[in-house]
Amino acid sequence: MIKVGETALGAGDILRLVGEATYEWRLDTDRLSWSGHAAAVLGAADMAALETGTGFARCVEATGGLSRLDAVTKSALRDAGDGVPYEAQYAFKRADGTTTWIEDIGRWFAGADGKPARACGVVRSIDTRHHREQELERLAKFDPLTGELNRASIIDILSKTLDETIRFRGSCGFLLAAIDHLGNLNDAYGFEVTENVIAEVGKRIRTRVRGKDYFGRISGNKFAIVLTSCTPDELSVAAERLLASVREEPVSTSAGSVAVTITIGGITAPRHASTLDEVLSRSQDALSAARDKRRGSFAAYRPNVERDALRKESLRATDEIIAALNDRRIALAFEPVVEARSREVAFYECLIRAHREDGTPLNASDIIPAAERLGLVRMLDHRVLELVVAELVAAPQLSASVNVSPASALDPAWWSGLGAMLRANPGVGERLIVEITETVAIQDIDDARGFVTRVKDFGCRIAIDDFGAGHTSFRNLRRLGVDIVKIDGAFVQNITRSEDDRAFVQSMIDLAHRLRIKAVAEWVQDEAAAALLRDWNCDYIQGAFVGLASSDRPWLGGQNKKATL
Repeated sequence: MIKVGETALGAGDILRLVGEATYEWRLDTDRLSWSGHAAAVLGAADMAALETGTGFARCVEATGGLSRLDAVTKSALRDAGDGVPYEAQYAFKRADGTTTWIEDIGRWFAGADGKPARACGVVRSIDTRHHREQELERLAKFDPLTGELNRASIIDILSKTLDETIRFRGSCGFLLAAIDHLGNLNDAYGFEVTENVIAEVGKRIRTRVRGKDYFGRISGNKFAIVLTSCTPDELSVAAERLLASVREEPVSTSAGSVAVTITIGGITAPRHASTLDEVLSRSQDALSAARDKRRGSFAAYRPNVERDALRKESLRATDEIIAALNDRRIALAFEPVVEARSREVAFYECLIRAHREDGTPLNASDIIPAAERLGLVRMLDHRVLELVVAELVAAPQLSASVNVSPASALDPAWWSGLGAMLRANPGVGERLIVEITETVAIQDIDDARGFVTRVKDFGCRIAIDDFGAGHTSFRNLRRLGVDIVKIDGAFVQNITRSEDDRAFVQSMIDLAHRLRIKAVAEWVQDEAAAALLRDWNCDYIQGAFVGLASSDRPWLGGQNKKATL
């Protein structure tokens, strides 16, 4: 007995207070005995109807979870003498016609034949918990804004539909629909209106989706429709039906009526795609094709040899770049930049080199474009920076430049890495030159100016590469405050033959000097060009005439050691 205040409580009282009831079920006689307050827990008006297992089973919803009968009689375990535990959850019909969810926990005991003969347990209502679990399950499957299937659910359905279609040699379809210019709507009206538009577009599409198909929101402005049985002609009909449903009238929002359209890309499978990845990527290709044609239109996937070859090449390049990074097969080549008059080396431009596992080189001109296209360039930039700093630490007499991609210039991780390396190696920053291209510099002068300032704060110099390609204005060049401009070799290589190029290069050198900026001429091919540049007071020259990039380290003197790859 337990005392609460002056009242002594027995086990039955405690169970009643916590909303639980006990029972004993004799399977041989089907007799079901309950504790005195079971009617309150179960919401039963007449416990006489529940005094047998059969009578109780009549009140259990057939589709409402796992029943006690199944949990006991279908158990795969054997009673070793102390009973076998079981647990069941099921929907129980109350006397008033409503339903409550019951958790049923107990142990069954075997008879002489080893089969269940008696079960003892506890029941309690778990409506609150069950509703919470249902809500969590709903949130895991459905998009909270539109109430439609979310990305994980729709992709799972697509995968199963594709497998079934292939197995039964049928045809299914997949549509990817994107709301047009959603970013502009967001900028003009704000998040609330944008979400209103997304929700309304979802409702309109839902009204035009066949009952046997599946519809969900796959990302911010994109919806996906899985057409379980669909020919190419039916795919086009379905897409046009969805286009019309959205554009037929403006969407009413708190900011007023907004005209909205969607663009759709679609694919039939397995005709044009036999795997989940192919369906997803090729439907995106179709969506891009529709956008290129006209916003608010539909395009079905069509095989494209060049596009498919590019995708395969991208996958191959990704594997090769990541493997080269992981296996430390990224190295440097060093191209000298010399003083135009003395021909003494002023610094070396450090260029990336990479090798395959078998030792054959990767094409350097392909590495950076591929890395930029595939989102790997920041990893490469970080590794190259590590290598350049290591060279500067090992050779106190060396000055070197390193190129930085636009992605890394805005990447906090790159800046953190640069700062950490320079703090750990005092004196290195003043011998390091960071290069950015002119086209990047003039895209946003304020951002570029901030980049230049941060580089200089680390003690480094800053250079603009390919100067002249973007035609930076005098005012912008002065605002940037760079130390060096490297005149684009496309203008330098023909100065001995082209009067226009001579005038342009000479003007660039003069402009740089007026702003107290050093000038480097790239792609210098011969003595005649070098002599002209010297006479124009160009500070430095670079190119085949003075030496192309090599893995040699000339600053090591007679040893002329090569880089370890």
